[in-house]
Amino acid sequence: MNRRWKIKEQGNINEIDSLSHELQIDKILANLLIQRGYNTFEKTRSFFHPDLSDLYDPFLMKDMNIAIDRIITAIRKNEKILIYGDYDVDGTTAVALIYSFLKKRYSYLDYYIPDRYSEGYGISFKAVDYAYENNCSLVIALDCGIKAIDKIKYANERKIDFIICDHHLPGDNIPNALAILDPKRKDCQYPFKELSGCGVGFKLLQAYAQKNNIPFDELTSYLDLVAVSISSDIVPVIDENRILVYYGLQQLNYNPKTGLKSLIKVARIENRDISVDDIVFKIGPRINAAGRIESGKKAVDILITEDYSTAIIMGKKINAYNNARKNIDRNITQDALRMLAADPKTANRKSTVLFHHDWHKGVVGIVASRLTETYYRPTIVLTESNGFATGSARSVPGFDLYQAIDACKDLLENFGGHMYAAGLTLKIENIPVFKEKFESVVAQTITPEQLIPQVEIDTEINLKDITPKFFRVLKQFQPFGPENITPVFITKNVIDTGEARIVGASGEHLKLNLRQKEEPDHIFPAIAFQQAYHLKIANSGKPFDISYSIEENVFRGNVTLQLNIKDIKGQ
Repeated sequence: MNRRWKIKEQGNINEIDSLSHELQIDKILANLLIQRGYNTFEKTRSFFHPDLSDLYDPFLMKDMNIAIDRIITAIRKNEKILIYGDYDVDGTTAVALIYSFLKKRYSYLDYYIPDRYSEGYGISFKAVDYAYENNCSLVIALDCGIKAIDKIKYANERKIDFIICDHHLPGDNIPNALAILDPKRKDCQYPFKELSGCGVGFKLLQAYAQKNNIPFDELTSYLDLVAVSISSDIVPVIDENRILVYYGLQQLNYNPKTGLKSLIKVARIENRDISVDDIVFKIGPRINAAGRIESGKKAVDILITEDYSTAIIMGKKINAYNNARKNIDRNITQDALRMLAADPKTANRKSTVLFHHDWHKGVVGIVASRLTETYYRPTIVLTESNGFATGSARSVPGFDLYQAIDACKDLLENFGGHMYAAGLTLKIENIPVFKEKFESVVAQTITPEQLIPQVEIDTEINLKDITPKFFRVLKQFQPFGPENITPVFITKNVIDTGEARIVGASGEHLKLNLRQKEEPDHIFPAIAFQQAYHLKIANSGKPFDISYSIEENVFRGNVTLQLNIKDIKGQ
């Protein structure tokens, strides 16, 4: 697949020189900082040294005072409190966070995760009934609720108060809940708008601790859960999120929650420093698998347990769910690819909308991601659930999927999500009309460039620039994530030393040893995942250009630098 290389705008030369001199670092690194908005010594200090004291006052969030006062009243009056959250990583970590913290101080608690299949996303009528039948007069809803207008009305009629802690975009109207904590509310002046759902929950606890003179140190032990939510929910790792992930990773590496420790073990990543990538590709999918295959409540069960032997048993079950999920999504992806290949209209479309009545609802989001990788265009995958078509949507960089779906809302029962990922439900008979309308909206708004895979490049360097000091400073750019992506470089005129070979169980990867033609003494091992097709270029003996990131490769206890190749272009 052809990829276009897009080089980011470079920093101002004078600013680069000044920052390089002040920090005593390479100009390349100074340029990377300036590209990320850190163009002064003071800004770089907060970037390289995140400080928990820089977290914002939680009472800046709209309705926070109301929420805290209501929780204090509920505890004083011995009311039963229900902690409610969605079935994904963000929702289940948020429930585990609030439940675990409050449980140490108050025992009259319960928690509830909706069933993905019978209830669907967000607050459900069934959950309100559960709260009513179990005498829960206060519900703290996490990672959902901002659009649950009818459900909150139903709860109000039953005299059940809701505190909504959400981070999704509100609609034109918001529910009539007792308190709504959502930094994306138009009337909320909270300085940082990109918290995860669990992050909003953490702000609730921060406010509760302040109000009740609980030392902040008691909260830091929960930051591993917050880091898992931020990393898995793909929210920007900047500002407050950077601080929370930075310290959350420390907690995850040195003293993780018992349940997370067991997941680290079953994922076989216990003997190395755990990174954001490990959360995204190893821990998060296992937590998600519980809700996809069995029940999201199983994820909360393991995240709140304090008994390690119990956690290991649960971890093995969740690992089994994840293996089952892999098999299911592999088979459905193959079905979907066959359907697209058989449709003569596929080649000329700017979007993909697929429906099959018996696809597994728990994996359609993963399948949508796989199809987006293959056809590189906004994709919606639907299946039948409770008599409706329901599913997930995924986008390509730069295209606002949420707005495109919003333009088709007259055909939908409900929807919600972000710029790059969303969920939706519609009547099955509306699928053909929706498919054409969505295609029309996408075709009118997407640019030709957005339909071509892109490698975004930070800057061009030479291999000799990659020194031990250079990489030591580069490592301090972590934790990486959206809006602070792992730097990607271009190096031109490289050649392989003659050892290029195909590797991988299916012969899908390419292993190389690279040097620049004019710099024979600087040789770096490199790996090009899913790029075995570039072997001919590598073996040609002619110079070629590479785009890549720099990483540490640990093999049998030895740590070496390796180039992770994003793309190769022959000259």
